[in-house]
Amino acid sequence: MWRHLLDQERTTRSSTTTIMAATTRLISRLTVVTGGGSGIGRAVCQRFASEGAIVVVADISEESANQTLDSLNHDHKGQDHMASAVDVSSRESVEKLLTSIQCRYFQPPSVCVNAAGITRDEFLLKMEDEDFDKVIQVNLKGTFLLTQAVGKALVACGAPKGSIITVGSIVGKVGNIGQANYSASKAGVEGLTRTAAKELSRYGIRCNCVLPGFITTPMTDKVPEKVISQLTSMVPLGRLGEPAEVADVCAFLASDDSRYITGTSIEVTGGLFIG
Repeated sequence: MWRHLLDQERTTRSSTTTIMAATTRLISRLTVVTGGGSGIGRAVCQRFASEGAIVVVADISEESANQTLDSLNHDHKGQDHMASAVDVSSRESVEKLLTSIQCRYFQPPSVCVNAAGITRDEFLLKMEDEDFDKVIQVNLKGTFLLTQAVGKALVACGAPKGSIITVGSIVGKVGNIGQANYSASKAGVEGLTRTAAKELSRYGIRCNCVLPGFITTPMTDKVPEKVISQLTSMVPLGRLGEPAEVADVCAFLASDDSRYITGTSIEVTGGLFIG
């Protein structure tokens, strides 16, 4: 009997996975994803493409962006994805990206995911101005520049709706030793998102923030195994998260399933820092 029930549960899980994989909530949604060349950004691009979105993969590394582009699903009609290099800390570069998107697709992206981010870790008393400034420029100013550019383009063309998603971090709420710059930048991203939601809601543009916890990405590849074990022990679910699990939440926020949600932050942390 127990074997029958276990087999039935496995079948149910398999069916659920198939249904999720077959969802097409984002059909024909033109989406730009910064930081799309690796980690969470790449997972977002892949998830969105699987749901029918037309994806613009934007990254500081054009080579990495093209690698992501090559991995994207093209099963749905009209999925003409593109890759582009962008320096999100530069207004000129961000505006050039938006111009190239509108010249190619004759419309601005209706969905924007700000996933570009860097770290320059050091203890507070030893941190150099350059390392502090660079993280703020990419993580916070970069999010501001793209959010502003996409918001302006959507308002200018009279688009009926849009979804802007920012990627913050749980350390923006609770802090983290050796990451004064990163924590400050991500706290700023969350505040920026809430303000953008208040200002852009009148135009039908929703703005929400995703707060990942410890996620397996190229950033964590540099972390010693001993530290990874310590981090894992802090997570109630007992493991680090996967980029695809963050992408799942981004897909929800991009879709009409979240049409009455704006100005919120969703933690994807495995229960880290509950309470």
